[in-house]
Amino acid sequence: MSNSAASTALSGAPLGMAGAAEGRGQPAQPSWPQAATLLLRAASLALCLLAWHWASTRKLDLGVITFVNVPAPLEVLHAAWDLLQSPLLAKHVGASVARVFGGFIAAAVAGVALGLVIGRSRRAGDILMPPLEMLRPIPAVAWIPLAILMFPSSEMSMVFITFTGALFPILLNTVHGVEQIDARLLASARSLGARRLALFAEVVLPGAAPGIVTGLAIGMGTAWFCLVTAEMISGQFGIGYYTWASYTVQNYADIVVGMLFIGVFGMGSSALIRKLGALATPWKEDK
Repeated sequence: MSNSAASTALSGAPLGMAGAAEGRGQPAQPSWPQAATLLLRAASLALCLLAWHWASTRKLDLGVITFVNVPAPLEVLHAAWDLLQSPLLAKHVGASVARVFGGFIAAAVAGVALGLVIGRSRRAGDILMPPLEMLRPIPAVAWIPLAILMFPSSEMSMVFITFTGALFPILLNTVHGVEQIDARLLASARSLGARRLALFAEVVLPGAAPGIVTGLAIGMGTAWFCLVTAEMISGQFGIGYYTWASYTVQNYADIVVGMLFIGVFGMGSSALIRKLGALATPWKEDK
């Protein structure tokens, strides 16, 4: 048996079929499990839309929860189309994106730096973690009055709110990532003569990188949540402000449009962080 035939036999693929696929140059078709997964997700989304349509058009009232004033999906679609054609859309989206990424970048720098220091130094953890753990449970909405007093502009106060929301997921996941590094890797690197800087750059940082990426993705989603809360109270432009202003004038379809925009941007930005993190950590196997 030739080497190529043996390789094909070991791989479990028939030689004739493999050669035919290579000769045609066609991309591999998705396997049935992948197609079934996509179909299942689409069916789940469609089922939710149908349930929403049925409850809103029937004006369902269960006593505990009512859909009497909830707009139907078609009304929301018309409102979304009107917003997409409005010149205000760019102002709302631009304001929210700038605030989110401003606070998120600051939180990423501070959270990763503090997390690496705390994860590598027990003394630093004893000094820094008690006040941080005390501040962590405070919700974003509780920071808003103090942020207004601390910062001269409402813009800076909203960026600060997004910063506080994103900081703690990034910080704690970084600490956890550093603490999960196998001590044998550190000992092996030291035995090979690695100094502190090389140990940090080639063992600690790559080992903690998956945890850091997870924290960044969670922090991005939390930043959007906190921003919307801040914009509802002190914003003049932004998706959160748009959602709250729609409620005050009883444009119920626009409320749902604002909520959907928040969900899409939050999900998309978190997925972007995960994708960039996967590119930066090629050694991590996908499960």
